[in-house]
Amino acid sequence: MKIGITAATGQLGKLVVESLKQKVASENIVLLVRTPEKASDLGLEAKAFDYSNKESQVEALKGIDTLLLISGSEVGQREAQHANVIASAKEAGVKKIVYTSVLHADTSTLSLAVEHIATEKNLKESGLTYTILRNGWYTENYAGSIGGALAGGAFIGSVGDGKISSAARIDFAEAAATVLATEGHDGKVYELAGDTSYTLTDLAAEISAQTGKTLPYANLPEAEYAKILTSFGLPEFLAQAIASWDVSASKGDLFDDSKTLSALIGRPTTPLAETVKETLASLS
Repeated sequence: MKIGITAATGQLGKLVVESLKQKVASENIVLLVRTPEKASDLGLEAKAFDYSNKESQVEALKGIDTLLLISGSEVGQREAQHANVIASAKEAGVKKIVYTSVLHADTSTLSLAVEHIATEKNLKESGLTYTILRNGWYTENYAGSIGGALAGGAFIGSVGDGKISSAARIDFAEAAATVLATEGHDGKVYELAGDTSYTLTDLAAEISAQTGKTLPYANLPEAEYAKILTSFGLPEFLAQAIASWDVSASKGDLFDDSKTLSALIGRPTTPLAETVKETLASLS
């Protein structure tokens, strides 16, 4: 059985590939990437694949039985891009698609959820066998701000007291690899999140504990937070999006206590403290 992985050289894709190599024969893994040369270090078959180039997708997907469709990175274009891939997969004879969506996509106020819900609907109506992985937030999404927070003297955001049930990217990658390599997942929608939740006040306290420096969490109004992010050099549309995601988190959109992710991967999800420790080590 051939398994194709889109965006296989991306942050999530690479981790999925490494995990999948421990579960299935390497000759059964096909990397679908924009630039095959960049996948040479993975030592697997790689084919050129572009979410926006439908003409070349069918040929690249021929011979693949199961496809991991990792959601594209171009927000605003993903609904159309994913629709192209689903149609191409059907034409090429792919039997099953595993898709990475977002946590509680059907009820979430996250702006990201709109394109995910459209793709889920398209997938369910395609006639193909499917599994939907509704991934929660990666802990790295917030850990990536630790360096700036330490430099600025505070961790800032607009989450308020909202609880975040994040997990490390590797946890979600292992879940995807498990679903790709084992049976019993057809037609299922998995809500995937970390075993424990935290607030950004908790995150700031953890950073303080590990560094010995007092780092408070400063909660800001959405517009003010977006303005500060813009001052850091982020494009205005991205700054506004990030601030809005924080507001969604304040409403509980990144919280889940089902422990479905740890059940799927057969181990506890990576603790917040561990990701903070790894991030601090990378900064030193």
